[in-house]
Amino acid sequence: MEMKPMKILIIEDDVQDCNNFLNCIKNRKDIELVALTDSDAEGLKYVKLKHPEGIVLDIELNNSTTGSTDALEFLSNLKKLNLNYEPIIIVTTHINAKRTYDILHREGVELILYKDHPNYSADYVLNKFINLREITPKQTVEILKEELKENENRISDCIYHEMDLIGVTAKMKGRQYIHDAILYLIENGGTDTNVIRHLTNVYKKSGNTITNGIQNAIIHAWRVSSIEDLTTYYTAKVNYETGIPTPMEFIYYYADKIKKII
Repeated sequence: MEMKPMKILIIEDDVQDCNNFLNCIKNRKDIELVALTDSDAEGLKYVKLKHPEGIVLDIELNNSTTGSTDALEFLSNLKKLNLNYEPIIIVTTHINAKRTYDILHREGVELILYKDHPNYSADYVLNKFINLREITPKQTVEILKEELKENENRISDCIYHEMDLIGVTAKMKGRQYIHDAILYLIENGGTDTNVIRHLTNVYKKSGNTITNGIQNAIIHAWRVSSIEDLTTYYTAKVNYETGIPTPMEFIYYYADKIKKII
């Protein structure tokens, strides 16, 4: 599906630069100019009114009709608007100072373009907006995927560590069933979650096979591990008749325990 034109607000006081942007936008279908102003104060009003997706911000408003010569205040005031979205901000400037650039980046500026650079042009600035518009959502998704994967790996390591402590070794098939069941409960939650059904769908085996595998792993642990280790690392009550927890008691205990750990 074709994307709508990107709505851009331009805060610029140089007449020639303004004309360059206007002439450039006339020939483009991917950019829509919502407003052009030489005032940072008016720029804030346009942000509230027009909700631009991108903002061109000249950091030195020497010819501003309001008399403002420093647009840094615009950035701090923009944050105070508490918008429900974050516009992409590209600063244009004749200043070439690392300290200023560091301040701008801390204030949320995506890109700083040096006006005296030989490649600088209105088209160059607008192309950067389109590139950022296309890249940023993909990057956000990838970052979220990485964070979820890292969190899942952290939970998995914790589960395996807990199993090692009570003697549910890697050689036992039930250990993987236990791991997947605990992970599923932590990630999906709820006592009404049918864990066994989930495992049967994953492993294409019957519920009895899955349950027996988990039970055998528990029985093995209670046979080979010392009573001191079991009572230290498994603190839930155990049925005095059987002497061991049921598969679901065991899984829910560790799901709750690991939630508290992580």
